[in-house]
Amino acid sequence: MTSFAAECRLAEVVPSPNFGERIGVTRPDILLLHYTGMPTGEGAQAWLCNPDSQVSSHYIVHEDGRVVQMVPEDRRAWHAGQSSWAGETDINSRSIGIEIANAGHPAGLPDYPDRQIESLIELCRECVERHQIAPERVLAHSDVAPVRKVDPGENFPWSKLYHAGVGHWVEPAPLGGGRFFQRGDQGQPVEALQSMLSIYGYTLEINGDYCARTEGVVAAFQRHFRPVKVDGIADSSTIETLHRLLTSLPRFA
Repeated sequence: MTSFAAECRLAEVVPSPNFGERIGVTRPDILLLHYTGMPTGEGAQAWLCNPDSQVSSHYIVHEDGRVVQMVPEDRRAWHAGQSSWAGETDINSRSIGIEIANAGHPAGLPDYPDRQIESLIELCRECVERHQIAPERVLAHSDVAPVRKVDPGENFPWSKLYHAGVGHWVEPAPLGGGRFFQRGDQGQPVEALQSMLSIYGYTLEINGDYCARTEGVVAAFQRHFRPVKVDGIADSSTIETLHRLLTSLPRFA
């Protein structure tokens, strides 16, 4: 691709050849956040612009706050892989992908620098305003690809983004006792939990069986919305936090 005009005020343009046409949508309605999971941001950017990689994203936000746009927002970048949300499976066609330079779980979950998050917030604000993306559709890669992906990780500051006007968030319910559900449990209460997760957007079969997939979806939910403990066990804190999120959605208000 030849150069194009940056769509974010902060961004410089470094075009990637890895993109295609959006399929079946007139505009993106998901903002999808990733971490790069590589030792350096420059290495990650080079990989996203390498035709051999067959991966890309619309933006990368470096540790020092620099923002680079690699794919125009009206094109389909290749960042989500096999994924789904709210019944949709071609997440690449529906989303704007933002890679955040961070070495991630392989490096022990390093902190995201403040200047990086400040630039990310400004970028996200512009994207959601330009495309009228609903707060509850600002998602983690781990939300749309549970089990398979864990980025941007449980130390990502979702609450800071929310208080700056980006994304959907409620204060997580505190850890405590009470009944919980885990792998191997079966029955109507498990089915009710699966239904709640499905209503929010997660993809899983509603069958009353707390299977490996259900455990993975619960862990993905915890990683985003109750990150203090990510274990795939649906304790009272997890279930209450999920209930709070659902009841705070506009369609349930």
